[in-house]
Amino acid sequence: MAEDLNLERCDLDCQVNNKQHRTADIGCETLIVRRGQAFTITLHFQSRGYQETVDQIAFNVQTGPRPSENSGTKARFSLSDSIQEKTWSATAASNDGSTLALSVCSPPDARIGLYNFSMEASMGSEGTSFHLGTFTLLFNPWCPDDSVFMDSEEERNEYVLTQHGIIYQGLKDLMEPVPWNYGQFEDRILEICLQLLDTSPKFKNDSNRDCSRRNDPAYIGRVVSAMVNCNDDEGVLLGRWDDKYQDGCSPMSWMGSVDILKRWQRLGCQPVRYGQCWVFAAVACTVLRCLGIPTRVVTNYHSAHDTNSNLIIEQFLDEHGNTKHKHRDMIWNFHCWVESWMTRPDLTAGFDGWQVLDPTPQEKSQGVYCCGPAPVKAIKEGELALTYDVPFIFAEVNADVVYFVEQKDGSTKKTVHTSQVGKNISTKSVGRDNREDITHTYKYPEGSAEERQVFEKANHQNKLSVPEENGVIIKIKGSENMNKGCDFDVYAVISNNTAVERTCRLMFGARIATYSGVLGNECGKKDLRNVILPAHGDKTVPLRILYESYGSCITEDNLIKVVALLYENQTNDVILAMRDIYVKNPSIKVRILGEPAQKRKLVAEISLTNPLPEPLNGCSFKAEGAGLTDSQVVKELDCPIEPGQDAKVRVDFVPQQSGRLKLVVDFESDRLKAVKGFRNVIIAPQPK
Repeated sequence: MAEDLNLERCDLDCQVNNKQHRTADIGCETLIVRRGQAFTITLHFQSRGYQETVDQIAFNVQTGPRPSENSGTKARFSLSDSIQEKTWSATAASNDGSTLALSVCSPPDARIGLYNFSMEASMGSEGTSFHLGTFTLLFNPWCPDDSVFMDSEEERNEYVLTQHGIIYQGLKDLMEPVPWNYGQFEDRILEICLQLLDTSPKFKNDSNRDCSRRNDPAYIGRVVSAMVNCNDDEGVLLGRWDDKYQDGCSPMSWMGSVDILKRWQRLGCQPVRYGQCWVFAAVACTVLRCLGIPTRVVTNYHSAHDTNSNLIIEQFLDEHGNTKHKHRDMIWNFHCWVESWMTRPDLTAGFDGWQVLDPTPQEKSQGVYCCGPAPVKAIKEGELALTYDVPFIFAEVNADVVYFVEQKDGSTKKTVHTSQVGKNISTKSVGRDNREDITHTYKYPEGSAEERQVFEKANHQNKLSVPEENGVIIKIKGSENMNKGCDFDVYAVISNNTAVERTCRLMFGARIATYSGVLGNECGKKDLRNVILPAHGDKTVPLRILYESYGSCITEDNLIKVVALLYENQTNDVILAMRDIYVKNPSIKVRILGEPAQKRKLVAEISLTNPLPEPLNGCSFKAEGAGLTDSQVVKELDCPIEPGQDAKVRVDFVPQQSGRLKLVVDFESDRLKAVKGFRNVIIAPQPK
């Protein structure tokens, strides 16, 4: 009688499999594969090899602390003649006596996570079990039967494999591209992403149910949305918006997600201080891309925060144009969230594709600070009854804005603000560093018949009434060279479209602002009681903004809100104009010395000119990029930088990966903080 099979070792062929499954950039020390796609293993036996007519072989895979077949977290399968598409399966690829090469495949709806892999071998009723190792299973956008399948190879590369990106900030009229290192394949990030899932309250409350639902990208997205903020759990980031970051890091100082996620793990799942919307969104993008869900960061300009679900943003001003805190409704200059690509079998047909997930803690959803996934198509069509959180996101891009100006006598005048929410919705273009405008995916063109139908469906009639044209119009314009360190002018341009001369009072002021709409110190003011407007004429009134007034109090958002209130004496009307001014930081210059090659030292020369009329102290440059030996390098300067002089350093790197590398650079000093720049570098493959 033949002796029992005795397994000497199992070769998981990590290098070959990981390359074929597009996970080699994570590393090849462990097996990391994507569901619905076969991988190979090689079994090496002692004494004798596998004999098909004698030996019976079966395999076990299991994930989670309480694996079971009913929950889909455990499976047992035998060798078969071919790979089965819908179940776990294995088939022999070759057998040369002492070694048996197998092809193993998971179903396209398998639960993602870390799996234990074992084999049972027998010749009859009794058998022997062998531990083959562990592997990590991820979502697979390349598999047509996977719920995250994406048809375009170019888009799969961008939204799953690309480790760097652009996040848009600034203003709708001055959109600032900010580089970000997602670094989803950097050392330990996959481990941290799986730890994040295992730290969630859903896992801790019922690990069996939680793991059983990890085949659903909508479920995973909702968990990640909740866990990126720390409001209900041991989440990654603590949000703060008051410019007081001394006990942590300013949100503006982050350049990528890697440092944040590693800090969270190092702190024992205590929240990292601090984040704001683009940081929350970027970290969520890193986690979701790492797990295999195609994801991109999206910026919505003039983003409404509707707290009472009436689809109207109500703002209250005093007679001087200052905001009165009577209402929690707000308009943010911009707000970032992510979109993830997936099917939605839980909804009626037609709502597959991009889904909004917003990890910034704004309002609770089913008792938890998370948001989404909400189909972008549902937002555009006004389908507010669909899950999850469609009405809240619909208001962010569509709500009406009404301003109430309180008078000295206690009466209130209602005025219509000329700007509207949901402008220039932006994301990084596929394969390029250009901006792609995706506003049309969220809303029909303003004033179109389709837009009217959507609002009727959403039971929101405010947009359907067209405001009457006012005889007097006021607009605010900026000037050239609104640069940090400079004095500059802003202008109130008043147009009288009537045939009658008008006499008005103009209250024209400027205050420091944050991107979320919070106002700070006053930095310019005019009160002109007798402004004469000629019939069918214009008048331009300048307001000087001095560096000595804004320099010491401007936040890292670099924003100044300018408000003009015009009181017409004849009609007793109040006309309001607002504009946010972005004060530009100096640019960072990055020069690459030599020919960049994989695993060879790369030298970058980085410089910045001091634009301020005062020395800069405590200067430092910080640089990072996906695939570098050190994920982050900090260079501190010993001496102050005088006005007009250059701060300059050289930074050495050793790129670990070939291809396109984005070198992200940040400059910080006592008076200039979070100045960012980047440089794309093509890294040649390692010389043979």
